[in-house]
This record gives sequence, C-alpha cells and structure tokens, in this order.
Amino acid sequence: MSDEEHMRAALALAARGLGNTWPNPSVGCVIVRDGRVVGRGHTRPGGRPHAETEALRAAAGQAKGATAYVTLEPCCHWGRTPPCTDALIAAGVGRVVVALRDPDPRVDGVGLQRLRDAGITVEVGLLEEEARRTNAGFIKRFGCGLPMVTLKLATTLDGRIATRTGESQWITGPEARRLAHALRGSHDAVMAGSGTLLADDPELTCRLPGYAPMPTVRVIADGRLRTPLAARLFNADAPAWIATVPGHDPAALAALEQCGAEFLDIPAAPEGGLEPEALLRALAARGITRLMVEGGAVLGASLLRAGLVDRLAWFAAPALMGGDGRSGLESLGVDRLAAMPRLRVTSRRPAGESWLIEADILPASAAPS
Repeated sequence: MSDEEHMRAALALAARGLGNTWPNPSVGCVIVRDGRVVGRGHTRPGGRPHAETEALRAAAGQAKGATAYVTLEPCCHWGRTPPCTDALIAAGVGRVVVALRDPDPRVDGVGLQRLRDAGITVEVGLLEEEARRTNAGFIKRFGCGLPMVTLKLATTLDGRIATRTGESQWITGPEARRLAHALRGSHDAVMAGSGTLLADDPELTCRLPGYAPMPTVRVIADGRLRTPLAARLFNADAPAWIATVPGHDPAALAALEQCGAEFLDIPAAPEGGLEPEALLRALAARGITRLMVEGGAVLGASLLRAGLVDRLAWFAAPALMGGDGRSGLESLGVDRLAAMPRLRVTSRRPAGESWLIEADILPASAAPS
C-alpha cells in the first residue's frame, strides 16, 4: 500500500472519534513496518488516550524502524497524558508522516521539530485538505474562537417544516431520522431554539446504540427563558445548557437548575433574541468544536445572516406543502441575488424516500456575483 492509502486509513480512524473527543481533536494513527500494518489507533472518548499512544500499544513493540502515519502533528507538551512525540521517539519509529500541523500554539511546528531533532524523518502535508476538513471544528476554535457550525434542516421540497397548524412530525421517514441521529453523534453539541423545544419537546440526543460514547451536549437558545421544567430535554443522561440573557428571576433559574440545566449568559441582539456570535463564542469557550443547529427557523436564519454557518445538512422529503406551511428559515434579508448565501454541494445520498444533501456555505467573497 502507498503512503496515501495508509494516510486515508488514518483519516478514517480519526472520523470515528468526531463528537467524542472535544475539546481535543480527533486524530488517527497507523503504524506500518516492512509493508505491514502493526498498529492502529484513534483518539479515545474524552480526548485521551491519544491516537499515537493507542497505535503504539497495538504495535506491541513492533514499531522500531516503522513509519507512523498521523492525521495531526503529534503533541509535544504535558497535559493529562505524556507527549506523543516522546512516545514515538521512545518506540524507535524511523519515519513520521503527518497530514496537518497542529494549530495549538503549544504544539504548532514544535512537535515536528522535536521528532526531527531525535533523528526521525518527518514529512508533512499528505492529504492535508482532507485532514483539515476532519478537524475543521478544532481548527476554527483555535483560529477564531468559534465552533464549526452545521445547520440541519428537514423540509419538504418547497422548504416547509410544518403545516399551517404546526404539525411537523414526521416530514421525513425513519431512515432520514437515523441519519440525523448519526449527525448528532458526530458533533459535540446540538442546539435548538426555544420555539422548537415548545413545539416538539425533543430530547436532542443520539439514540443509535453504541454510536456516541460521549453524551451529546444539548443547547437551547432561550432568551425569554421559556424552557418548561417538564421538558424531555431533562430526562436524558446528557448535559443540558440553556443560553439566555442575564437578569431572569433567580427562582426560575434555580428551578431549572434543579432539573439539571446549566446556564450561559448571552447578551441580547439589537433586533431581539440572543447575539449569535456571542452565543457561539460562549460555546467555544466551554470546549465545543463542532455544533449542529437543529430546529428553529429563527435561530438558523440568525446564524446565516451573521455568516456563522459553515455547513448545511438538508433532508429533503418528496412532498409539497405550499405557501401556508411554515418555512424552514425565517427572513434572511436578501434583496439582491448577489446577497444570497451560496452553497457548494459536497454529497448527495438517499435517506429512504428522502435525500440528504450536504453542502459547504461559501464565504461571501467566493460566491458568484
């Protein structure tokens, strides 16, 4: 097998940990000696042990002179675990192929130099773009203090999420809902607006057995503190965070805390609701790197207007509802075609009778004029 094939295997391992390693990145490592894979590993739930440590453990002493393929630069600082650079050096690997430098300033380039200083051949940049996409949330959190945001929509073909009377369950079928649960499991947190909470009373958990070892954080954007004490949100064994403005009645806050809620104080936006960038920065400050926004035509639109959505996951059901149905997105304030958010479709796949279309939101400078 070629270097590229081994790195693709490492990237596939890294993808297994998405949603389960925050605030750490999800890394994959493959160790090859004399053309044979002797060790594989990926970052374990909670961010440790690291991928290199897992792969070296699996190699069981066969790593001397081997090549290690790692999707992110090995760490070189002490945290709760020893540096991975030291483990690779002690194991006697002869070559390390790295897809991407680590944006963490404690590591950035230093880990690579430490390996080189130990006489190990180091090569950087193999499948860098693929590695960058896998760790987009970790990179964005370090680069600008924000999580990567995926907006999930489940609508009819004409973009409706509920009838005029509010009936919404279910527009898509069971296959699409299973895929939606898998998407939840690959994100650190899932966020919905209070309107969705009141209308649908969702748990917002990943309920695919064995899929998400770490409980997904559920976040409710609730500036008016309308979350009911009996919400199903509090029945699941997973964190429940309520983002709201300061100044609510202490007794109301205490009652929700008794149910298991934690609070994030977020300033109000001038046009009402929560200030969207402040909300995302508060989540990133708590370690969230990958956020899925699920439910809330107002919430989704506010994030799109602010240019804070990175990816779209659209479940399109083969049905029509008409203009009196409820739109999947509230006003974006578009008065010119050039102002529309533009997308680059990255995948299309069937989800039962529906389709899942995944796309990147293009920055304004990249959208066609």
